[in-house]
Amino acid sequence: MSITATLIIQIIVLLILVGVTMKYIWPPIAAALDERARKVAEGLSAADKARSELASANKRIEAELGAARNDAAQRLAAAERLALQIVEEAKTKASDEAAKIVAQAQAEAQQESAKARDALRDQVAALAVKGAEQILRREVSPAVHAELLNRLQTEL
Repeated sequence: MSITATLIIQIIVLLILVGVTMKYIWPPIAAALDERARKVAEGLSAADKARSELASANKRIEAELGAARNDAAQRLAAAERLALQIVEEAKTKASDEAAKIVAQAQAEAQQESAKARDALRDQVAALAVKGAEQILRREVSPAVHAELLNRLQTEL
């Protein structure tokens, strides 16, 4: 056989191989490649969609966190105002109670002072009566009177 015949037979076999490959083998391979490309594209679009959903979820979370922080700050401010109000009310009540106690103590002190004055008057009156009795019992003389008055003065 000659080289030309061998070359022609090889070309024919190659063409048959290419034809069979193009008809039976290439379409499933192309379909598999197209399917793989479609799946990759779907995966990329799903990833983009998930990324955008994550971004929107993060925005919602940040908004809710901001609202929660504002709510907490408002509640804290309200609690502080309430605490200050309670402290002021307690101070007012304490000062009112202190004023009442001071007024009561002053009234008691005045009563005690009045009682002491009354008791002192009674004692002075008793001493005066006693002195007058002693003067009347003794004879009337200026020296005795002076002595009695001096004694009375020392007793007072």
